[in-house]
Amino acid sequence: MKLEDKGPIQPPPVLTGPAQATAAAVQSWPAVIAATHWDLFNRTRVDGADFYVGATELGHIHLNGEVHLAATPALGVVLLAQGLATPLPYGAQRGDWVGFQIRTEADAAHATWLFQLNYDRLQGVPLAALTERLQAGGR
Repeated sequence: MKLEDKGPIQPPPVLTGPAQATAAAVQSWPAVIAATHWDLFNRTRVDGADFYVGATELGHIHLNGEVHLAATPALGVVLLAQGLATPLPYGAQRGDWVGFQIRTEADAAHATWLFQLNYDRLQGVPLAALTERLQAGGR
């Protein structure tokens, strides 16, 4: 979904708890646009923080710390197979969207790593290189 299709473009809210560490890290990366994530059914209700690279969604973090990562099937299926993310019922194919719940500082570090993988994908890092990183367990 395009940023302008999601509702009024406003700065993202400050998230509570460990999720804010992930939000702060992601929005500090070059070319990342951070904005309010609106409830899909009520475009006046703030529901978290969106992150985009240009017009392409990187993912978002809900107010409850739930991460939704806009992956691709090629990357998402590997993340799911390795238990690094959970499936989400969005997208046309399995792995299009994956999720992760931030509850602790360690979860926030993992979520930041997931966003970094997806960011690198959007910056042109080949899937083979990302898969190697996953196989090595590298963060």
